[in-house]
Amino acid sequence: MQRAAALVRRGCCPRTLGPWGRSQSSAAAEASAVLKVRPERSRRERILTLESMNPQVKAVEYAVRGPIVLKAGEIELELQRGIKKPFTEVIRANIGDAQAMGQQPITFLRQVMALCTYPNLLDSPSFPEDAKKRARRILQACGGNSLGSYSASQGVNCIREDVAAYITRRDGGVPADPDNIYLTTGASDGISTILKILVSGGGKSRTGVMIPIPQYPLYSAVISELDAIQVNYYLDEDNCWALNVNELRRAVQHAKEHCNPKVLCIINPGNPTGQVQSRKCIEDVIHFAWEEKLFLLADEVYQDNVYSPDCKFHSFKKVLYEMGPEYSSNVELASFHSTSKGYMGECGYRGGYMEVINLHPEIKGQLVKLLSVRLCPPVSGQAAMDIVVNPPVPGEESFEQFSREKESVLGNLAKKAKLTEDMFSQVPGIHCNPLMGAMYAFPRIFIPAKAVEAAQARKMAPDMFYCMKLLEETGICVVPGSGFGQREGTYHFRMTILPPVEKLKTVLQKVKDFHIKFLEEYA
Repeated sequence: MQRAAALVRRGCCPRTLGPWGRSQSSAAAEASAVLKVRPERSRRERILTLESMNPQVKAVEYAVRGPIVLKAGEIELELQRGIKKPFTEVIRANIGDAQAMGQQPITFLRQVMALCTYPNLLDSPSFPEDAKKRARRILQACGGNSLGSYSASQGVNCIREDVAAYITRRDGGVPADPDNIYLTTGASDGISTILKILVSGGGKSRTGVMIPIPQYPLYSAVISELDAIQVNYYLDEDNCWALNVNELRRAVQHAKEHCNPKVLCIINPGNPTGQVQSRKCIEDVIHFAWEEKLFLLADEVYQDNVYSPDCKFHSFKKVLYEMGPEYSSNVELASFHSTSKGYMGECGYRGGYMEVINLHPEIKGQLVKLLSVRLCPPVSGQAAMDIVVNPPVPGEESFEQFSREKESVLGNLAKKAKLTEDMFSQVPGIHCNPLMGAMYAFPRIFIPAKAVEAAQARKMAPDMFYCMKLLEETGICVVPGSGFGQREGTYHFRMTILPPVEKLKTVLQKVKDFHIKFLEEYA
């Protein structure tokens, strides 16, 4: 076939004698005849197909970037091409990406990152000395004094020391050991890694992982990928999404019939629900984990995002230690934090850490081995995490500006949480619990029977149908509650409160108008 094609190509040249005494034109004619006689070979069957791929990967779903977000992208392209819509922009209220929503970076954090990235700026008088001091410390701990070098798999040593010092300050003197700190690529990487080590067994001995419903879809996605067993426990929506230990007992007893419940995941403050757990609740959860011999995962990435004056963030680590040595020496706990949320909003740096306590020494070695496979988390993300845990202190040059910017971000978020709660409480057919913390609202929406039927006819979940119509008619992108899990017969959506106040008011008004119209259309 290749020879025939070559002959055809040579036929394009002027008429000359070929190597066997034939003219090029006759050779081309011969080649053409060969091509006509010999059929094209059909394409070989692909090795990787939907049928042959890893079924655990195929089972993974991540609603925050699911079908609704793909549709939003399509609509944005249509708007760019000049296709008329009843709106001029898509507002992506589906994800907690603060800076994409207009939040300004914290100046001090970006100054230190600029100095670390381009050390020549250390000679510039434009940067404050406290920023230069931190940048030098970070760079001196990096190979070749460069952020572009690999770090130890567990993370840069001095940054782990700073994380441990931060935890000790946060928890009122409860000690933290840098050797128990693992720097990660955002909190998600830490959660995935620790679950990989925890999941084992087969059949009824397969590891069960208890997760809250509603949950952040990372958990269900990783559980699917690892082929573990998802064990749902339901938060109490009628009691501001409280965690009830009796519900944990129900869930674990039911799970023991078909798996080995080994892990209990807690999100505090809650995502998507925004509840902040009381100290008493945390004590009850720790006692339950001790009683049932469960490994605790405490997702605490929203620890700075507490808005209700009646609520306070309590870390699981602090409460565990204050409950006494029977608990603090025995309950295995991994807790997680990140640069992405809080007042920082530095999602793109993918900085995070996990603190793991009471881990068996041999398992510690296995964990470091697993982390070493991915070499190290991004060193720039590690540096960003360092600035979060080692901010300016009173007496330093940058302290006043840093404090002002931090308080402004958190104050605005508190204002927007209240605005969102108040607006939804005015809409018939929408019920929204108080937004105590985090950065989302998760209102319950009434969907009429006719709308449920219309959704079923389109093979869609009713709240997906609702959210898709909201997107197509208003340009507002939110995530259906079915992507987070919800009690049978209830419907919700999650939206972020991150847009600037005036834009958020517009979003809330559009949602209100849409919902009233939706109820009328499907009454």
